[in-house]
Formats: sequence, structure tokens, C-alpha cells
Amino acid sequence: MQNTHSRYILKFIESLALTRNKMAFISGPRQVGKTTLGKQLIGQSDRGQYWNWDELEFRKLWVKSPSKSLFHSKTQSLAHLVVYDEIHKAKNWKRTLKGIFDTLETPMQIVVTGSARLNVYKKGGDSLMGRYLHFRLHPFSLGELTGHFATDPAQAIYEIFDDQNSLLENKNLSDATCESNFHRLLQFGGFPEPFFEADEEISRIWQRGRIEKIVREDLRDLSRLPELSQIEMLIALLEEKVGGLFTLASLREDLEVAHTTVQRWLNYLNQLYYCYEIKPYSKFLVRSLKKEGKLFLWNWVEVHNASNRFENLIAGHLLKACHFWTDIGKGNFSLQFLRDKEKNEIDFLITLDKKPWLAVEAKLADTNWSPAFLAFRKRIQIPFSVQVTKNVCEKKIWKDRYGQCGIMSACDFLKHLP
Repeated sequence: MQNTHSRYILKFIESLALTRNKMAFISGPRQVGKTTLGKQLIGQSDRGQYWNWDELEFRKLWVKSPSKSLFHSKTQSLAHLVVYDEIHKAKNWKRTLKGIFDTLETPMQIVVTGSARLNVYKKGGDSLMGRYLHFRLHPFSLGELTGHFATDPAQAIYEIFDDQNSLLENKNLSDATCESNFHRLLQFGGFPEPFFEADEEISRIWQRGRIEKIVREDLRDLSRLPELSQIEMLIALLEEKVGGLFTLASLREDLEVAHTTVQRWLNYLNQLYYCYEIKPYSKFLVRSLKKEGKLFLWNWVEVHNASNRFENLIAGHLLKACHFWTDIGKGNFSLQFLRDKEKNEIDFLITLDKKPWLAVEAKLADTNWSPAFLAFRKRIQIPFSVQVTKNVCEKKIWKDRYGQCGIMSACDFLKHLP
């Protein structure tokens, strides 16, 4: 399988930012495809210029005369589109970029990419607010691979709850491809290189190299922390924490460091797109847990437990949908979960503008409707509720007084999400 995909946010970067004279900031995990995306944008312009901070010649140019980076390196003519890759590593990069942008005599398309969250690098004193739009690039998902996903959340819901849309009712080639892609994602993850290679040995080598680069390069550049070996130990411990209620206490004891130290390390790993935490939804739920979150990894292949890996894959797809729909202006989407002190729990809850919108429970094979849905839906209004199974199952759709409900396979559900 070859990587011939134009990434899912490509046309939105162009239509929402570049054609409106806004800079586009693209952040995401290391090796998720940001450089390829930047070059895809350049490929559509015969006067595009790509710069990478790791190149010595560009660093010299940026330090001596940043405005010269707006010119094509070969023709010396003014470029139409300029991509700055990893420019956030430069000192005062925001202030310099603001100066370049504000003094443009003619509109120019500027793209900035980075493997760390671009808003955490606050070395530049001046704000770029109002001059750029931020897009978050995720690993491949089932919907992106099949090309079936809905860019509009209302359309996605319509297709998810279409009772005629079942894998078992129409077992055609597209369904088989969907299942094949799903199992490939589950086994190799959504990062381009291991996904397209589809080789266990290459996947393990790639994973080890990625972690080393995150700790030894990205974390060093971001934090200047000296305790890199201990952070590698922390990463080794995180895989066991995926999917369950997450506290810092056990990690602090295992690593023999202070609570604030572990918290600081985790914040850095979050900023570098290694892991993320989702919080419980507590509004209107008096007996909800308000502090303990659930931890997930951007690369779910690092999770060895089958149930936890499946839940992490679902979390990754839901987070991608929330980020995508938020970034393109469809609303303010957020990923949370539901749990109360009676230990009723629903794995995921997507909120839209801070209101419950879609509840999702992930099961390996159980097709019996989870009683936790009723426990929560009696107390808060959740318009849409879905139970997703790893195995192929008959799609069941119904509506009750609380909203629309469904039990379906992961393929039936995930292919409609970005």
C-alpha cells in the first residue's frame, strides 16, 4: 500500500486560512505527516518555498535577515507560499514572524508547522492573535482512509444512525476494505510510516525511534530537563494506565519523585503530543467524579492490552473528530467521559458548546446495551448514544424518550468520523 493520500485538512487550510490572507499553524505529533502536508501545499504552487529549522543554512538566514526567507532559494524571486517547519525552536520566533507578516507589501501565504503545541513556545513577546488559524493534524483514521467521513457533524450523526447502513446487510468490497483498514489501524496505528509498511519489526523499530526522539530531542528543546532517563521510565509506565482512572500518586511512588515533578513531566509529554488526558463531565451531575481523568496515548499501538488498545483507538478517532470540527468552525467540541460515585461509567462523551452531544461506550464483543447509558441519560440529556464493538455485529438503531441509540461495529461507526 502506498501513501498517496492528500490529508483530510488540506483543503480547509487553503479555504479558511491561506485564501483569506491568514497564516496557517499546523501542529501535531512527531512523524504524523506535517512535513508531507506542507510540501503538498507547496506542490500546488509553482512559487513555493519550504524551510526547515534543522537546516543550518536556514538558521543562518533567519538570524541574519529573516525577511529574505520570503524569497525562493533558487530563483530569488518573492515566493507565493512559504512553509516554516519547526520554526518554533527559534528564539523569539513569534515576534520575528509577526514582524515579517505585518510588513508584507503584498499578501503572501505562510504556513508554520511544529511537532510541539505551537502555543507553548512563548519566547516571542508579541502575540500573533488574529493573524493565523491553528489546525491540528492527527494520525490516519478509518474515515480518512476510506474517504467516507462527513466534514459536517450533523451529517456524520445522520449517517451513523442510518439503519440501512450495515456491514452485514451489504457485504461488498468497500465494507471489506473498511474492515481491513480497521484491523490494520488497530495493529500498526495511524502514523503513516508504520501503517503503510504494515510490518511488525519495522513498527517496533519505528516506535522505539519515535520515543527516543521525543525524549532526547523534542523534550530537550522544549524544557531543558536533565532527568531524561527518568522520563523514559515514566513513558514505560504510562502504557499500563491507559483507559483507567488516572492519578499521579502511583507514578510518583514508582519514580520516587515529587507530585509536582510528575505533573510537570506529564504536561511536557502532553505538549509534545505523546499522551493526552480526558476529564470527566461534571456539569449537572452532583455525584460525578470531578478530578480523576483518563489517560490515552497518541500511538495506541504502544498499548498491549487488547481491550485498552481498542478503547485508545476509539479515543483517538473521537479526539480527531473534536479537533477537526472545532478547527474548521463547526462548533466547540470537547472529548470527556462520564462516571459517578456509584461507578457507573460511559467511556466517552463528546460535548458541543459545553452541552452533552454524543455518548460512546467501547466494548470488545458485548452487544448487550450497557445499563450505564440509562443511569446517565435519566439525569442529563444526551441526544445521541452509541455502543461500539470491535467485532462485526448487526447494526441496531432505535429511538427512545431520551434520544437516539445504536449498537454497531467499530467499522460502522468510525468510517463516518474525520
